[in-house]
Amino acid sequence: MKIESCLECVRCSKNYDINKIRYLCDCGGVLDVKHDLSAIDGKKLKQTWENRWGLKRGIESSGVWRYKELIFDAPDDKIVTRQEGNTRLYPAGKAGKYAGIKNFLLKHEGENPTGSFKDRGMTCGSTAAMVFGARCVACASTGNTSASMASYAATCGLKSVIFIPSGKIAYGKLAQALAYGGITLQIEGNFDDAMTLVQEVCSELNIYLLNSINPFRIEGQKAIGFEILQQLDWNVPDWFVIPGGNLGNNSALSKGLQELYTLGIINKIPRIAVIQAEGANPLYSMWKNGSPFKAVKDPDTIATAIKIGNPVSWEKSLRGIAWTNGVVEQVTEQEIMDAKAMVDAAGIGAEPASCCSVAGAKKLVESGVISPDASVVGILTGNVLKDPDAVIGYHKDELRDKGIKGTFANKPFNIKANLAAVKEALS
Repeated sequence: MKIESCLECVRCSKNYDINKIRYLCDCGGVLDVKHDLSAIDGKKLKQTWENRWGLKRGIESSGVWRYKELIFDAPDDKIVTRQEGNTRLYPAGKAGKYAGIKNFLLKHEGENPTGSFKDRGMTCGSTAAMVFGARCVACASTGNTSASMASYAATCGLKSVIFIPSGKIAYGKLAQALAYGGITLQIEGNFDDAMTLVQEVCSELNIYLLNSINPFRIEGQKAIGFEILQQLDWNVPDWFVIPGGNLGNNSALSKGLQELYTLGIINKIPRIAVIQAEGANPLYSMWKNGSPFKAVKDPDTIATAIKIGNPVSWEKSLRGIAWTNGVVEQVTEQEIMDAKAMVDAAGIGAEPASCCSVAGAKKLVESGVISPDASVVGILTGNVLKDPDAVIGYHKDELRDKGIKGTFANKPFNIKANLAAVKEALS
């Protein structure tokens, strides 16, 4: 099924040829991939997706390319995939009780090949790079994007160049980027400085840019929502709760939901809650105060994956929040790490940024925005081992200098190597 598509500006609605490389509109607005949905029979498409569920191999066994009709029209020999997606949907357990929600499920995107949701977007971004004949790709990153891009570039033989903020990246993520062969450049400055630089470099050196400003990245990330709904037999939850950093993920989720609703595959619009860290909260400040967008100059949070003060997708994000009658909330460092302790104690585990979903859900329940009886899906964006220093610091109660107390600390014991000492420790 071939579907006509173009690139469309979120700000002024100008259209561009999808077969030519472009990241921004002439007006400066970000671009969407817009599909001609009038050519699609939603009922047949849904059945096609059901028929692909459980495939063991091949392109359509991917949790992204299973939904290729609404993703990206690319020749099979250009598609770069690691069978990303196919992640589990867990009952929240202790984390659900902590949040005060009876029907709380957690979609764990940390189970992707490189340990984060970024793989869903990167399979499409790297595929676009192959379609456009690129030889080198680049990104600015706080960690997860760089790990994913380096992996997918290595898979298809592309050179990868990574710009990271000096000294401000979790080592679990940096280790992946180096291991996969990415040329890693640590710059003086924060993520937003790196993002400005990488755009200039890509323009001057003819390198293909793979940050979420790339419209094909967002298309792959839509599949998170598609897969959740398929796992729920297309029963739509009342709420999706998702962390907000560069805001590509919640932009993708709302875009995909709107397409499904237009096609009649779903007949209910869920609400979306975007949760930002208090120290990196430009969307929250804008939404809460009804003020123009203003970047946070020096963002700071232990949730390094969302330590972004000038998110490129804020316009797309606001559009999605409006369509879903959604909300934006912020959470403190303490709230993030306490929620993380509950997610980890539930046997699920996730990196700090992921746990904004649970911290934010708890806060929205307490304020009466989310009902304790609502059906809620929280999205966990990264693996628990992405930031091991934060885990150890919390459980050893060594984050006091960051204003974080180990409320639910599970401290290790130092004991002598004898049975009596073990008995004493276990008592």
